[in-house]
Amino acid sequence: MHAPNQKFEIPQFRSFVPEWLRPWIVILFVIVVQFSGGVYLAAASEMVGSTQLLNEDIMMAGYASLVGMALFFGMMFRVKFAVKPRTTLLLCGAVIVVANLISMSTKSVPVLVGVSFVAGFFRMWATFECNSTIQLWLTPKRDLSVFFCYVYLIVNSAIQLSGIATIFFSVWASWHFMHYFIVAAMLIVMLLVMLLYKDVRTMPHLPLYGIDWLGMAMWGITALSVLFICIYGEYYDWWYAWQIRTATLCAIVSLALNLWRASFIRHPYIMLDTLRQPIVPITIAIMIIADTLLAPSHIFEHALMEGILGYDAENTISLNWVAFFATIVAVIFTWLTFARRKWSYQRMFVIAFSAIAFYLAYFYFTIDYNLPKESLYLPIFARTFGYIIVAVAVLTSLTRLPFPFHFMQGVMMQNLFSASLAGVIGTTIVARLLKVVMARNAMWLSEGIDSVAVSRLHAPLLPIYGEVQMQALLESMKEIYGWLLWLAIIAIIALGVRYSGVRPKDVIHPTFKGISLAVGIAIRPIRRLVRRKNAM
Repeated sequence: MHAPNQKFEIPQFRSFVPEWLRPWIVILFVIVVQFSGGVYLAAASEMVGSTQLLNEDIMMAGYASLVGMALFFGMMFRVKFAVKPRTTLLLCGAVIVVANLISMSTKSVPVLVGVSFVAGFFRMWATFECNSTIQLWLTPKRDLSVFFCYVYLIVNSAIQLSGIATIFFSVWASWHFMHYFIVAAMLIVMLLVMLLYKDVRTMPHLPLYGIDWLGMAMWGITALSVLFICIYGEYYDWWYAWQIRTATLCAIVSLALNLWRASFIRHPYIMLDTLRQPIVPITIAIMIIADTLLAPSHIFEHALMEGILGYDAENTISLNWVAFFATIVAVIFTWLTFARRKWSYQRMFVIAFSAIAFYLAYFYFTIDYNLPKESLYLPIFARTFGYIIVAVAVLTSLTRLPFPFHFMQGVMMQNLFSASLAGVIGTTIVARLLKVVMARNAMWLSEGIDSVAVSRLHAPLLPIYGEVQMQALLESMKEIYGWLLWLAIIAIIALGVRYSGVRPKDVIHPTFKGISLAVGIAIRPIRRLVRRKNAM
């Protein structure tokens, strides 16, 4: 516990650890945990070659990890009060170590997806335990607009740096060495926890009664079904395949059952009242639009850099340093303007979508066969800068939800879309557009190519068709960049016309005493029921 007029302390540390060093040790733990995961998507191509899995299998496992991370938010405060910090970090570390050992050796897709899902859940648990410990050190007033700047600095930096580390290990030796590195790092963290942490409880004990475990599992099934449709849709030719039809039916049925159960059980994992809060669908829509606008970064940039410009994996991943630098700049900018000067949400969203529009416009006007690597720095910087601002502003806006349960469930829904579903949905839409538009453009460009025309040119037919396909790809990417640019301009105009003076002035997190009181009141009926059963 900590109040603004009291000295900040972390009581779970042993007395010989200096006070000034304790928060930095916790931040080190967070960085190591954020580097960990079930699979590492930067090494997807190497994993496909050595495990005989599909690229879609690796992507499914990677996004399943993000679903597991998002679902944890529905019970984050409950586990904070139920489990001791030392036990939490040791348990999460052990699960992450086992998950890495399994995921690097298995060739079973269900096992890989399941292990990644579990690893994501415990990864988020360890991250929350560490971040909640130093929250008052970062912002004594519990201003979440400040805290979320720190969160995205750590999370996005870890994403960029882990990609660089994964490719480094893959080129130097093998993609397996990234797993070995994470296992070694997590074992060191566990050793430090055993040496530096006391086995004490820092929060009042509240048992894990009343959690809708079935609801959590069903929401996970819904999210994983949507992921399966989006990731495997092109591979199975969409709804012509029974696999996609089955996944669609599973998603619809599980979603309907979730909403039906939430209408009558006492403590559903996601309440219907949370979904009725206007800010929840608005933030989800904003994230889907932003991720759709940024979908070319997952499809076009790799196709351009590897297929047309001929960059290898090292040159491609080296651009992560630009995104890493952009993350730092965006967080500093957001902290100075949004968290300290309290600029309005409208102004921040306009700035963010303007940066994303610049990214789209840059590629629309400059995309070519002979782009130098240096010309990619500015658009990559702009898209990362814009996304960080959107993410921080959207997450901060959820503090307007009633606390505690609506807030926690709203954060869970937002993370479910921002971390996994929105990106996959946007990427699927843009990838499908690219396939349709490229087929049309290739047909138009090859209209005059026949055996007679080729014989006059005295050139082989195969290289000519290769040139046609490359030109069709460039024309198609340029066309879709233009469509997305129009969408970004419309979003900017809509945000500019709809004036709102709402600012993040009251984004103050309740005290742990208030959280404990609210959770205790909510589970009081369950405690009474348990006592009656024990008495009988």
